Amino acid sequence: MKTSRLALAAALAVLSLASANAQQRTREAVEAEAIAAAHAKDQNVTRGSRGADPFTSTADAEAVYKQAVETAHAPNQNVTRGSRGPDPFTSSRDPAQVYQEAMATAAAPDQNVTSGSRVNSKVVSTMQNPVLQSAQGK
Repeated sequence: MKTSRLALAAALAVLSLASANAQQRTREAVEAEAIAAAHAKDQNVTRGSRGADPFTSTADAEAVYKQAVETAHAPNQNVTRGSRGPDPFTSSRDPAQVYQEAMATAAAPDQNVTSGSRVNSKVVSTMQNPVLQSAQGK
């Protein structure tokens, strides 16, 4: 109960201050303010509804122009990636090593057998890979 009375007293104090400030303005001052607002340019228009606000660039105009010319003369400027074929590929591995690994995998005697392919058995290869044997013999 005390807090509601305290809140009511605070609200009344704020209301009395607001009315005291409103009474300090004269009728002529309010009328002059209303006339000025009525004659103000674009008073009923929201910002941006009549086009963009004036723009002042902070960039160097010559530098922007040079960049635009360079971009306009760039090759393939309007081409999306991959539209003229795949990107060039550069391998990070030695081609001879990749070839040897591919040949060893292709010649493996048990390459198509998985570890659980036959009654949950585990395949352990005892056969020698002929490509690996010939590579070791060299």
